[in-house]
Amino acid sequence: MQVRVLGAAAGGGFPQWNCHCNNCRRLRLGTLQGKARSQAQVAVSSDGRTWHLLNASPDLRQQIELCPSLWPAQGVRHSPIRSVVLTSAEIDAVAGLLSLREFQTFTVHSTRAVQEILRRENSLFQALHRLPDQVRWSVFCPGTICELDAALRVHVIPLEGGYPTYVGPGRPPEEAVVGLAIEQEDRRLLFLPGVGTITENLLEWMKKSDVLLFDGTFWSDDELIRVQQGARTARQMGHVPMSGARGSLESLAHLDRPRKIFMHINNTNPVLDEESAEHREMRDAGWQLAFDGMELEI
Repeated sequence: MQVRVLGAAAGGGFPQWNCHCNNCRRLRLGTLQGKARSQAQVAVSSDGRTWHLLNASPDLRQQIELCPSLWPAQGVRHSPIRSVVLTSAEIDAVAGLLSLREFQTFTVHSTRAVQEILRRENSLFQALHRLPDQVRWSVFCPGTICELDAALRVHVIPLEGGYPTYVGPGRPPEEAVVGLAIEQEDRRLLFLPGVGTITENLLEWMKKSDVLLFDGTFWSDDELIRVQQGARTARQMGHVPMSGARGSLESLAHLDRPRKIFMHINNTNPVLDEESAEHREMRDAGWQLAFDGMELEI
């Protein structure tokens, strides 16, 4: 299985366009030892020719242009992208669908609730339906298996998470956020960019996976509160922080398998500074930090 991390940052990217936090300010000035990152996006392929996207980043167009594997390769109109698998209805997970509106056929896989939010309640996404069968929508249920192609299949893992703030009440809670275990033969990638609680079920999936792309949004639970008055904690926003009691570094320290990689990193997270004590602590704990252009062979 071939995996491309096209973007590794949380919503807003790094630096974030309107942010003057210590990280963003220093990166712009060239005084931070670290890399700029676009908003989270991953592509997977079983053969290097046909590709499937995990979510659809607002930065998707630019990310495609920076990845030759995703370029058109034949005829006047062509794309190797065959499908998009959505883990939630968050704006930074779905906005990139609008960058794929130029009459190219592909399939979108999601829970029924996420599909209804996009297709029935948001007229903007009708841009994907200007021709018959321009985009095919496929519903999956948490706990089931979704076939992407002859070689790749996805286990849809229910996660404890909520709907975006722009979504009204009354929806099935189990369809709000899912994780993805992508399999090719006996190899498995576990994609968990938004995790509010590390459950026993998730731990079992981790033990039988080869690579883990895990929620690295915040270093500490009060990270945003210290930057912005009135902000919520990491856990209130549905993200397990890296540090502290029951943080991901502590909770997953006992796992020898899989290869552990943080992604969906918020611009305020001190691990973005590769000279920081937090970055060293993360590396000493056996973790890597995803970056734009990272390539994995599983």
